[in-house]
Amino acid sequence: MSANVWSLFQKYMGSGLMVGWFLLSLLYLAAAEKRKPLRVLLVYVPVSLLLLFFNPWMADFFYRYVQDAEIYYRILWLIPMTAEIAYAAARIFTGLRGKKKALFAVAGTVVLMLSGSFIYADPYFQKAQNLYHMPQSMVGICDAIEVEGREVMAVFPEEFLQFVRQYAPTVCMPYGREMLLQLWGNYDPLHTAMEAAVIDVAELVRLAREDGCHYIILRREKPKHGKFEDYGYRLFESIDDYDIYLDGTQRL
Repeated sequence: MSANVWSLFQKYMGSGLMVGWFLLSLLYLAAAEKRKPLRVLLVYVPVSLLLLFFNPWMADFFYRYVQDAEIYYRILWLIPMTAEIAYAAARIFTGLRGKKKALFAVAGTVVLMLSGSFIYADPYFQKAQNLYHMPQSMVGICDAIEVEGREVMAVFPEEFLQFVRQYAPTVCMPYGREMLLQLWGNYDPLHTAMEAAVIDVAELVRLAREDGCHYIILRREKPKHGKFEDYGYRLFESIDDYDIYLDGTQRL
């Protein structure tokens, strides 16, 4: 179990630079900060949370009895990491004078910039297309497949996984954005079949039916081996670059 916890922490760290600055800030504030309320918030709380996270008995209890054990790493979200770094930097900055102050400000800004990554380079970030700040194609697809008064199950391509549950709560999915995070080595055969370079229609249909999916949504340009119509599906609607296939054996 300790190996699993350490692996989670490594993936949470990313490149490790921001966590490194946080630990340095923590050590600095532990030595320099004397005000009790700030020591509680910026020293005692982070240390307690780290000890809790790495406690093998806590991890074992969580993984054994909590149904969704994958959320264990979210304990780390409680650590005021950004506040820790910002306050430590501000405290050092106010103690400097003259050119040292300006040099520290410039150096600190550059170091923090180099410690992270350009978030807008992520393929899942895109220019807003509507008031929802979600892909317009996904909005159109959800509007088309929703059935008033009940839930429907649909399997979506990977680029829509993080948006569907935010926009359409009655459109359910056999798997969600956890497939994008790759934090816990998640594997789902339906996801693998959906993201294959060439869609094996027979295999995709079999897996979708096992998960009770009413709809399969695919990019039109995706190469396919086989035809959905041969397995009881029909083309329900086409929206932008996507085709929506409806399982004729499922009742809606």
